[in-house]
Amino acid sequence: MTVDEQAWGRVLVLHARVEQELAKALQRRHGLGLSEYRALGKLVAGPRGGLRMQELADAIGLNQSSVSRMCARLEDAGLTIRDLCEDDRRGVYSVITDTGRKRYAETEPTYNAVLRTALDKAASDPELADAVSAVRGA
Repeated sequence: MTVDEQAWGRVLVLHARVEQELAKALQRRHGLGLSEYRALGKLVAGPRGGLRMQELADAIGLNQSSVSRMCARLEDAGLTIRDLCEDDRRGVYSVITDTGRKRYAETEPTYNAVLRTALDKAASDPELADAVSAVRGA
């Protein structure tokens, strides 16, 4: 195995551990999935609180079909709404609601605390310490 393969393997292990901790905490404490949390964050930061579905898919690393299903769940929960693009009626936006903004604000401290704790824990593992340093130094 090459040095690059070994380094990449450590990054993947770090990613999996951190993602698992984040997903468990967000679901347990807030009833929100990790992708849903990330989507709300992108929408909060987006122009006028919304993004085209394809832009949202690209921003959170999901395909358009998965984003459509996720947005349907967010809409059912009252966290987002769909809106047609004024310039191109084929374009559909996902727009965060006031309830969605509030939910994101309530969830963000959990995400940040769990992320910090998970990275601290991984940094104590000699196999992952360099990967954590690289992530934190980026």
